[in-house]
Amino acid sequence: MRKNPPLRIGTCSWKYESWQGIVYSQEHGGKYLEQYAEHFPTVEVDQWFWSLFAGNKVVLPKVSVVREYAASVPEGFLFGIKVPNSLTLTHHYRKGRSEPLVANPHFLSVDLMLAFLESIAPLGKKIGPLNFQFEYLNRQKISGLAEFLDRFGGFVERLPGGFSYGMEIRNPNFLQQRYFDFLGERGLHHVFLQGYYMPSIFEVYGNFGDKVKAKTVIRLHGAGREEIEAKVGDDWSRIVTPRDAELHHLVDMLGDLGTRGVETFLFVNNHFEGSAPRTIARIERLMTPAKMRRD
Repeated sequence: MRKNPPLRIGTCSWKYESWQGIVYSQEHGGKYLEQYAEHFPTVEVDQWFWSLFAGNKVVLPKVSVVREYAASVPEGFLFGIKVPNSLTLTHHYRKGRSEPLVANPHFLSVDLMLAFLESIAPLGKKIGPLNFQFEYLNRQKISGLAEFLDRFGGFVERLPGGFSYGMEIRNPNFLQQRYFDFLGERGLHHVFLQGYYMPSIFEVYGNFGDKVKAKTVIRLHGAGREEIEAKVGDDWSRIVTPRDAELHHLVDMLGDLGTRGVETFLFVNNHFEGSAPRTIARIERLMTPAKMRRD
């Protein structure tokens, strides 16, 4: 019988003081990541995504910080990394819709991507999936799926091998056969996003799950930020919006992915239910009867 591939479950970011007593001890001494890695085998790094600033200034990870992260986790730990938005934004963010669009000259820049890969090189074998997160692309920014795939295809063909590249899109209408065929032909993985006005990942998986082959990433984010932030303030230590039905569907999805031999990374955000570590504990309790496990 074929052994199931690793299912790695972690959180989106990790430095939350309110996780004390859940993930961190009172004597953590600022060693958040080190203690985090005692509980989870992976984490999603969000901070390097925010890289594009006024005047087309780009800020890449500091090598000293990357080395510190690498030294804080054991062998076998993997970082899921959101690629800098200086690569994925077609235009700078606008404060209001009436403001003119300002093109981002770094959009899908191979040279910038190579510089980013060099900056995170100290992570070595601890580099996990590298995910390109795109915002909703209206027709002012991209004419449609055909142009998007053409531009991204030309970009990704010039990237170095040895890394696992994935795509997260925010255009529901892009989730079609042509998109998944594109990923499969280029050895890319799809990032299933639960939340942000996207279709349910269970609906998407039901339609295109057969196209998910070697690897995938699932991100649990919830519907919106403002409502749950109003409930929790800065206290991310408890479940405030339980999503029982979604968790049951998730366990079924994870079981199917495991049976089909798909390596899966699951990243949980505090905004999904109110406390990512407690959501993970709930998922693992549901997984136990099916004899599923987290590596």
